[in-house]
Amino acid sequence: MAAVKVYGPPMSTAVARVLACLLEKEVKFQLINVDMAKGKHKSPEYLKIQPFGQVPAFEDEDITLFESRSICRYVCDKYAKQGNEGLYGMNSLLKASIDQWIEAEGQSFNPPSSALVFQLAFAPRMKLKQDPELIKQSEEKLKKVLDIYEKRLGESRFLAGDEFTLADLSHLPNTQYILNGTDRGELFTSRKNVARWWNEISSRKSWKKVVEMQSAPPAPKP
Repeated sequence: MAAVKVYGPPMSTAVARVLACLLEKEVKFQLINVDMAKGKHKSPEYLKIQPFGQVPAFEDEDITLFESRSICRYVCDKYAKQGNEGLYGMNSLLKASIDQWIEAEGQSFNPPSSALVFQLAFAPRMKLKQDPELIKQSEEKLKKVLDIYEKRLGESRFLAGDEFTLADLSHLPNTQYILNGTDRGELFTSRKNVARWWNEISSRKSWKKVVEMQSAPPAPKP
């Protein structure tokens, strides 16, 4: 079976999410660099597979997808019997629980955490002016989300139950940047259950491989 193709840099949180899923599922993939600094993500060729000109883009034979969480669900369904078979649940009830926490990540966790990642980790590197008010607002919003997580993770080992799933995996990219690329790590480490959860999910072999890929120089586009 031919390797699936993932377009985009592993430094991208959305690309990292897909890579972690593929590694958990032991699906062979080819990572294709997209030089965003040179505008390659806006080229006519790339827009054919990613109409919004963002990353990632994903190809599996004649299938093309471009939203990271949808790509992860697709990978889990198509390659159900490979790798971590329970990553997206083994029954409809567990899948529903996983989906609701993925939705919580996308709608409640991702907006404030992404804002903090950009403002605190990327803006300085890009020599862009930070927005103190946005940072303050995002931090307050994220605190409220993490308070809910703290309660939930006091009731179960992981977000959707007692096994690691896509619900947990989806949180890895932004949390990695906040803990290792900003001075706001205490948002997570000061909450006992959240800290325990993070230490466990971030120690997975799949995620360690993604972090390793993020620190490696980009491969040239074929």
